[in-house]
Amino acid sequence: MQPILEMRGITKTFPGVKALTDVNLSVMPGEIHAVVGENGAGKSTLMKVISGVYPHGSYDGEIVFEGNERRFATIADSENTGIIIIHQELALVPLLSIAENIFLGHEPAKHGVIDWFEAFGRTKELLGKVGLREHPNTLITDLGT
Repeated sequence: MQPILEMRGITKTFPGVKALTDVNLSVMPGEIHAVVGENGAGKSTLMKVISGVYPHGSYDGEIVFEGNERRFATIADSENTGIIIIHQELALVPLLSIAENIFLGHEPAKHGVIDWFEAFGRTKELLGKVGLREHPNTLITDLGT
């Protein structure tokens, strides 16, 4: 079986600082990985490389996804390929609903109009998968911790 994702020889340098040096990562289909380490270890930098925040050419090394080398110029490039990063700092918009927060910036739309029926339906499915019974229309400010 081939890895679904490989990062080979990733090196990222900022002025005066080498943030990543020859980093390799291989992920097989169905695997879940966690990137852990001390502050300054390069975790966020590595995720920014793979997600297109740092575009191809701003680092050395290669990213291979689904057997093809990828050269992301933007976050949208990586997301359109299927690589989406969920950051540890979740910044929710308190006056929006659960569904609106989940799809913020990626709202399902038809002919340029947001399809709220689909957004709320998909949100209900996602909430169910993690055992939550909140209504997708619930405002974030109305949720407890």
